[in-house]
Amino acid sequence: MGAAGAGASAAALLAHRAGAAVSGCDAGGASPYSAALTAEDIPVAWQHSADHLSAGSSEEGLVIDRLAVTKALTSIDPHHPELLAARRLGVPLEAWQQVVADAAQTRGQRLAAVAGTHGKSTSSGWLLHVLVHAGRDPSAFVGALLPAALTGGAPGTARWGRGDTFVVEADEYAGNFDPYRPALSVLLNAEWDHPDVFADEAAVLDAFEAWLRAADRAAAERPLTEGAGARHVVVANVGDSGVARLAGKLGSALPASVLVRVALADGRGSVPAETAIIGRTGRTESGMNATTLDIEGMAGWPGPVPLRLDGRHNAANALCVAAAAWSLGVPAPAIAEGVTSFPGVGRRLELKGVPRGVTVLDDYGHHPTAIAATLAAVRERYPERRVWAVYEPLTFHRTAELFDAFAAVLATADRAVIADIWAGRDPDTTITSAAALARAISAHGGLPAAAPGSVEQTADHLAERVQEGDVVLVMGGGRSFVIAERLVSILGEPSGTAR
Repeated sequence: MGAAGAGASAAALLAHRAGAAVSGCDAGGASPYSAALTAEDIPVAWQHSADHLSAGSSEEGLVIDRLAVTKALTSIDPHHPELLAARRLGVPLEAWQQVVADAAQTRGQRLAAVAGTHGKSTSSGWLLHVLVHAGRDPSAFVGALLPAALTGGAPGTARWGRGDTFVVEADEYAGNFDPYRPALSVLLNAEWDHPDVFADEAAVLDAFEAWLRAADRAAAERPLTEGAGARHVVVANVGDSGVARLAGKLGSALPASVLVRVALADGRGSVPAETAIIGRTGRTESGMNATTLDIEGMAGWPGPVPLRLDGRHNAANALCVAAAAWSLGVPAPAIAEGVTSFPGVGRRLELKGVPRGVTVLDDYGHHPTAIAATLAAVRERYPERRVWAVYEPLTFHRTAELFDAFAAVLATADRAVIADIWAGRDPDTTITSAAALARAISAHGGLPAAAPGSVEQTADHLAERVQEGDVVLVMGGGRSFVIAERLVSILGEPSGTAR
């Protein structure tokens, strides 16, 4: 169910590649993610119906023996007709993440899981890119659109490789990462998010801790792979305060694991104690105006290399990716080549076009910390340009809980435009509004902030006001991509290229 989603489409494709007969359904219609299913001739019905299970049990002698769903659906809508039909017919329900984990186990591949509050899709895609570049032919699930060069087929969110590693994006929401028992865990950062699930940051850290302890217990039962230094390696970005607290607590509590501490040096060149792999950032002096990354503690690293992704947050992601690939046995020179050539994944500061000289970027950021990092990266790339922050808030509950932080960070742009809040799984649509957030932004920063309405109305509002040379950064986790696409369409065909 939900086969057009980033995760469920990957689960369907991986199960199909593993030899299962797979079908899907999604009431939301086709998506960029579902195109990969079409390319593999996996049938998808564009509506939900209990008949999908009863009809499928007799079609061509096939019996539906598993129904993969998102865990959110089973809690939000337990009386969904297809769920009720599955229970009536005795068809087991399981999370699509379990399907992904089973695919890795079927192949006998070691699981490399990338976790954290922010940057999971970018970093798991980056690790996949490095391993593909190094000739390792991994399998993967990444929660963002990957190009055909990384999937080995149509653009999508999954790769079916022949190598010994399976890269997976591991999401902490509601225990989504619980099915994964990795041989390599990467912890990028950890802070409070998902207020509908986690009461505070301590609850978030508890979830990561429980997951890592479970991975350690599973590792203790596995034989040590030939050539491996440990049954379970944890790459921990201790430059992040949440991860640093977690690493301090778990340092000696994971007997089957090796904890590798990594961090970017701060402005004074300092890193936390016991940091094994240190990253240092800079800027190229000419040409592409890019962030550079140098790494200490990794023999053979060639010196500062330019990154195609901007911002200190992406340098930290790259450092974690490099350390992860290093732990998997990839030589440092090959890692450096893969790190510097990675172009990014879909909807992560993705250039949508430059119509009439207006640079339009699309980003998935929907947390104050992620928005701050993305705005900083845009300022680095486009100094002295007017930057519009266009945001579609993701759920009313999250917006209300983090309201002041959203107002403060969005007020750092030159202009701010807030689309209607995307409710998603949130049943309470009265606790705040886009207009309230726009007023708070204006009051906080004194800059003009507007709330025009729907994503379509927001694009129309922008089209009437942007000027040549402006940078429009569209952010959100719901339908915000429509704003970027519609704005480019209204303004006309791209008149040039930009990053």
